[in-house]
Amino acid sequence: MRTALIGAGRLGKIHGRILGELGQSKLVAVCDPDEKAAREAAGKSGARIFPDHRAMLAALSGAERPEAAVVAAPTTMHHAVARDLLAAGMHCLVEKPITKTVAEGEELVRLAAERKLALAVGHVERYNPAMIGARPFVHDVKFIEVRRVSPYPFRSVDVGVTMDLMIHDIDLILDLVGQPLESVHAVGAKVLSPSEDIANARLVFEGGAVADVTASRVSHKAERKFRVFQGDAYISIDMLEKSAVVYRKSQALLRGEIDPTKINPTLLGIDIKAFVFSKLIDVQKPSIPKVEPLRAELEDFLAAAAAGQEPPVSGRQGLAALRAAEMILRDMKVL
Repeated sequence: MRTALIGAGRLGKIHGRILGELGQSKLVAVCDPDEKAAREAAGKSGARIFPDHRAMLAALSGAERPEAAVVAAPTTMHHAVARDLLAAGMHCLVEKPITKTVAEGEELVRLAAERKLALAVGHVERYNPAMIGARPFVHDVKFIEVRRVSPYPFRSVDVGVTMDLMIHDIDLILDLVGQPLESVHAVGAKVLSPSEDIANARLVFEGGAVADVTASRVSHKAERKFRVFQGDAYISIDMLEKSAVVYRKSQALLRGEIDPTKINPTLLGIDIKAFVFSKLIDVQKPSIPKVEPLRAELEDFLAAAAAGQEPPVSGRQGLAALRAAEMILRDMKVL
């Protein structure tokens, strides 16, 4: 499939490398006002270089025109660029967040549906190996605790940390809980940027599930921890270290053969930790696949486009994450 890349920044260059390598893709165009950056993103693919997507659309037609495109331009440009590409008949993968506003996102989703085009959103944490390994163990979620923090990035400062980082976890939470979001309560603080650099939000869902999410881009070190609590298990996911552990009630405990409230470890002279993890709790480490998340995301997008199917992380899902993020920002008290 002939592909194009719009935006040759840090992430765009990675997209360009992968699009040039994939057997499903023939990278034919890279668009960026910085010609040097565009040529770096194009690599050895032989892609033609254009200052923007409009110049590309004007120059390429018929068998030369791309069939699919990745929009890795700044968030403020997502709507205008993707709208033009969809109108021209191209399948689109738009980096997260899908657009700056819900109204813009709704237009893209509607346009893609009308044209029967694949519209994907780059919520790449869906493809994090740790999340892929842990996902089959998640069901009947009661409570989720998320902490995503990192040093100041000096990029994506056109949006606050909610749209920059937290939206990754919003998308994951919506997918894991699978219930409509009822209410949010949020607080944030500006540190180095015009918008919030630190944010905390509490999300309450129909059915009673609750999620507590913290995001910061002014922390001393990076951390991406995801903790899921459900009726029969606690699942700890380290998105940075690519690891996961499932702590589940033992069969003896589930069958009522042991009552922890009636055990006095002092009188029994037992090693408490050893007893808990041999008799009460079963520990399982899910198999973690070896996956390059962005490559897997692009493979799924191109496969969906070729088959005329909805991508695994669709425009509708990206729009749902954006709606939730907007709810958080409307409620947020910025200090």
